Amino acid sequence: MSLRMTRFFVVCSLAVFLLSACASSDSSKDPMALPAEQPVEQIYEDAQDALEIGNYDTAARLFNEVERLYPYSEWATQAQLMAAYAYYEGQRYDEAILALERFIQLYPGSKSLDYAYYLNAMAHYEQITDVERDQEMTRLALRQLNILIDRFPDSDYARDAQFKRDLTLDHLAGKEMEVGRYYLTRGHYQAGITRFMNVIEEYQTTTHVPEALHRLVESYLALGIKQEAVRIAAILGHNYPGSQWYEDTYRLLDPTQREKLLEERGFLDRTVETIFRPQ
Repeated sequence: MSLRMTRFFVVCSLAVFLLSACASSDSSKDPMALPAEQPVEQIYEDAQDALEIGNYDTAARLFNEVERLYPYSEWATQAQLMAAYAYYEGQRYDEAILALERFIQLYPGSKSLDYAYYLNAMAHYEQITDVERDQEMTRLALRQLNILIDRFPDSDYARDAQFKRDLTLDHLAGKEMEVGRYYLTRGHYQAGITRFMNVIEEYQTTTHVPEALHRLVESYLALGIKQEAVRIAAILGHNYPGSQWYEDTYRLLDPTQREKLLEERGFLDRTVETIFRPQ
């Protein structure tokens, strides 16, 4: 359980304590009783207990019972969010997402709305697959993370969301690189160039940019477009002078091209601005 999830769970537990103090003082508990025969605070407490021991299916069921049996009680709103959390912890992500989307729609003024958006984003984020597979879930995760960051920039969850967004962007860039390399090794240079340019233009803050520049140089040299290859090599050298990718690029160039590489230094401001267009 992450630190932020633990913090939220502690807050919810405190809320339970406060609510229980105002509820009936009857402490009797029949373990065989059905939820309908128990007071709302007892069902909620049982759900919390199940959550603490990792019995997530039972916890989700009991939290849902709170809402079903006592829909207008002060417990129902929090129970919906806790049911979603139980689904998330139990890796039932699709059910968590449905529950969270319902919570967001029903309670747009909730003080826990930022957490609902955060948990929704995390439920998508946890389903991201490796770069060899379809990245639709990655794009959905990125969208949800952006919503949280844009709507709640001062939220306690915004910083972690920004970190996760950077990782998500890096993952999407990795997918573009994987496809670009596929085209490059099969001689489909123009298709590869398109992918590498996507990395440079759309994911310019990721770790994949130096390799994307190197692969562009490879592609342009293979197509005989030597002037453009040297220009890209100059950009790579200017921005990542100590990287292995620049060393590999430099070895690709012949002596004449290396001389032109030095000449390109005088035009770097213009070329960098051209190739690194703002998002």
